[in-house]
Amino acid sequence: MNLGKQEFELTEKDFKFVQWFIHKNAGIHLTDQKYAMVYGRVSRKMREKKVGRFADYRKMIEHSKSEQIAFVNALTTNKTSFFREQHHFDYLEKTLVPKWVNQRKQEVRIWSAGCSTGEEPYSYMAALNHANAFEHFSKVALLATDLDTNVLAHAKAGVYDEEAIDSIPKSYLKGNFVKGKGEFLGKIKCAVKLQQQVVFKQLNLLESWPMTKKFDLISCRNVMIYFDKETQKLLIDRFCQQLNEGGSLFIGHSESVGADCQQFEHLGNTIYLKL
Repeated sequence: MNLGKQEFELTEKDFKFVQWFIHKNAGIHLTDQKYAMVYGRVSRKMREKKVGRFADYRKMIEHSKSEQIAFVNALTTNKTSFFREQHHFDYLEKTLVPKWVNQRKQEVRIWSAGCSTGEEPYSYMAALNHANAFEHFSKVALLATDLDTNVLAHAKAGVYDEEAIDSIPKSYLKGNFVKGKGEFLGKIKCAVKLQQQVVFKQLNLLESWPMTKKFDLISCRNVMIYFDKETQKLLIDRFCQQLNEGGSLFIGHSESVGADCQQFEHLGNTIYLKL
């Protein structure tokens, strides 16, 4: 941990508080090696609030719910792209949609947990449209949640730089995404008919979940890598309870449900089937 000469004062005691706070409120486990990252992000908040010591900023956090949310937002990493880990979208199209059709399902429910700026849920909607899902089911409901209110605002708007097209396979562009004109020149947006099927909500995965209905697919990718083992196990148990029988769970390429998990069958490519 580097505590050398700095623009702002962030002592070792302050850093320990940050570690405790983000773990308590977001379940994120920050190692001592993350000091430089924390200092950089905390510095921006302290500069914004015109305070020179973290101790002064901490008082603001402790007395303001909105500042607590802003602080969590500042420390949360949100890295994503359209069609990240393509095998999940292939499985949705080629296996899950036909399976649901054979089951004569009328309603399909999907949860994108940790949706960040929205690329993941919109990718799922594009894949569903590509698989003609809307011709087979009377309702396709996609819930997209994230802890960070800033990225949720971006996700709800659904507007992205045109460079994002590079991560979207050409076969998915037509009918799913539109290029901007006028003030939105150089931007792209998810088609309105798909965007209307997505509901974005702020949710802390460590707190109570308000959903009353279960899901056919839960996607929580590259989120649990920030949690400790105990929290990961708790989430896997809760995801299982929130899935319909035979439901599917997608997680990130560097994540797993645990070697001793008896609730899921691993189908490969971080795709799990509820037993």
